[in-house]
Amino acid sequence: MINTEHLERCIETLEKSYQMIKDSDEGSIDYEVFRNSVVKGFELTLEQSGKLLKKRLEPYFGSKRALDELNFKDIFRQAHKHSLLSEEEVDRWFQYRDNRNSTAHDYGKKFAEETLFLIEDFLSDVKKLKTVIDNG
Repeated sequence: MINTEHLERCIETLEKSYQMIKDSDEGSIDYEVFRNSVVKGFELTLEQSGKLLKKRLEPYFGSKRALDELNFKDIFRQAHKHSLLSEEEVDRWFQYRDNRNSTAHDYGKKFAEETLFLIEDFLSDVKKLKTVIDNG
């Protein structure tokens, strides 16, 4: 059984941060604080999701080395190959990852707003992914 407690906590924190930003006035300092929290929560939750899904894929690989060589997108491709996720879900996870990779280069308002636009779908997808991981 894979321990998903940290992922659960990440999801709860991200949901709370997202609710708080929706309840604050855009342009206020509270909005800025909550936006930063949402972006960091998104990043952390995304990374945890990939790590735990990789663990969920272990039974499908003959060696740990082959599994360790997979990058983030490969992990999700393998999840689709083994019928853990649909092609549409994998495409969304790729979009989340591409958005996350933008944070290495752009922590500006435009990036943060793009991340906020993805959060509702991301929360839905990460909850489903947690169920997939838990049922392994």
